[in-house]
Amino acid sequence: MKLLHSNFKLNGEAFSSAEGLKERANHLVEKGKNDEPAIGKFILEWLDENNFITVKTSGSTGIPKKLKLQKKHVFNSAEATVNYFDLKENTKALLCLSSEYIAGKMMLVRAMTAGWDLHTVAPEKNPFESFEDNFDFTAMVPYQVFHSLADLHKVKKLIIGGGAVSRKLEKQLQEVSAKISATYGMTETISHIAVRPLNGIEKSSVFMALPKVNFTQNENNCLQIHAPEISEETVLTNDVVELISPTSFKFLGRIDNVINTGGIKVHPEILEEKLSLHINQPFFIASEKDEALGERVILIIESEKQLQLEDYSETFEMLSTYEKPKKVYTTPQFIYTETGKILRAATLETI
Repeated sequence: MKLLHSNFKLNGEAFSSAEGLKERANHLVEKGKNDEPAIGKFILEWLDENNFITVKTSGSTGIPKKLKLQKKHVFNSAEATVNYFDLKENTKALLCLSSEYIAGKMMLVRAMTAGWDLHTVAPEKNPFESFEDNFDFTAMVPYQVFHSLADLHKVKKLIIGGGAVSRKLEKQLQEVSAKISATYGMTETISHIAVRPLNGIEKSSVFMALPKVNFTQNENNCLQIHAPEISEETVLTNDVVELISPTSFKFLGRIDNVINTGGIKVHPEILEEKLSLHINQPFFIASEKDEALGERVILIIESEKQLQLEDYSETFEMLSTYEKPKKVYTTPQFIYTETGKILRAATLETI
């Protein structure tokens, strides 16, 4: 396992040794702007004598926590992505995600171990605005992709993670020449372990496992991940899936979000996907208690304007009786994690 490839470049600068890169990293920690101190700190951590790195979860599905990941597993994850997407040495890549979290850290690891020419920019909504150059590869969150649609011709291969890709955004991506994929993964799986092509002739609604990854389900139909190259233990998730094969699945939603309304189970994520073509503001589906149904579906919208059920009567016509929201709530501002995910429970508490 080689932690640093001799061809690695950071913002156009080559390094003759690990010590030279450490010197640059220390400079970023002390004098860097925006995300640069985090980049510097992680480079130093990757090149230190420990056999692990420490990462923090985003907190979107629970209390944020710190995890120790073995460097050999992190290396294997990076190598799997490099091979899967054919991103060999001298790949020109753009890092536009926060290096405080696993997605940004993994871009650095892939670049350092595979010998990429890596360029960095603050994790802003349209990272391509700062560049006239074109790139071979980058990773973004859906929010960035939405705001970068006019500039996606500047990249050949793009992976999207950190949140669901709406139907509306997926539809817009069909006109983009870049090869674009949605990814499935979490901090515990050291970034993504499955990929779903979003455009081109390979477009699919099914997530396919990366090599040496297999799936099973528990009694609640939640995904169980078997990936010995990145985790010595089976990774148990709260994600309900339709298992297509031991290496493929369709994502349905989180079991802790499932709404039982009149004995019918409604997955908010599936409902949100249906509505995403018709609702332009940030929104999510939740539930509240109902004497007759047990739980009833409600729609939460980020809006300064007070909206009513009648405003969406036409939109809701495409939904089944149990799927139709029975009430609409608005709030001027959702509560988000540092990585841009909506904190549903915290937002609901404010309403």
